[in-house]
Amino acid sequence: MIKYIIFDFDGTLADSKAVFVSVYNQIAQKNNYRQIGSENLQYLRTLSMAERCRYLKVPVYKIPFLAGAFLSLYKKSLADIELFAGIRDLLGQLRESGYQAAIISSNAENNIADFLNDQGIDSINGIYCSQSLFGKDKLIKRFLKKYDLKPHEVLYVGDELRDIVACKKTDVKVIWVEWGYDTEQIVTAAKPDYIARNPADIIDFAMRLKQ
Repeated sequence: MIKYIIFDFDGTLADSKAVFVSVYNQIAQKNNYRQIGSENLQYLRTLSMAERCRYLKVPVYKIPFLAGAFLSLYKKSLADIELFAGIRDLLGQLRESGYQAAIISSNAENNIADFLNDQGIDSINGIYCSQSLFGKDKLIKRFLKKYDLKPHEVLYVGDELRDIVACKKTDVKVIWVEWGYDTEQIVTAAKPDYIARNPADIIDFAMRLKQ
């Protein structure tokens, strides 16, 4: 029986693509990395995270050193980020149905907490973050241990290939949402357990598993 629904943040709950691109381009300009524009954005959505780094000429080892500047600039643009349509209702329905909700993200906890507060969202029970782009499986394992949960008691909702990979490593079922960053083309091979075409699909999947 599912007890917790864990959400990714950017691209899953929050429509932050425009802010992400703007902040990245500010950093790219200072470091002579390839910038993101309308001519290559769709192409980037078909690449894995490692492939994106190579294409953008961003050394993977430098990402932890760039994260502080990125998250600081991101914080200044919180007012420009919105919840995806239907997410507010989804979170309310999940709470009414008895589910606990949490967020596991590569963003910063204070950014997410401030955004949720600004949006009047109080149905998230915990926020867990790591600036490592490839460490979500570790966060999921820590989450399971902290709340004494079995993998089958948790459902993860995310929009990227790395979300699916992390869930496969932890035996947690995962819903991929089509409105986020990665395209269906790139995630299909990773075999997400469910595909959500809209937020209402998520509550449907959760209720089916509850039964």
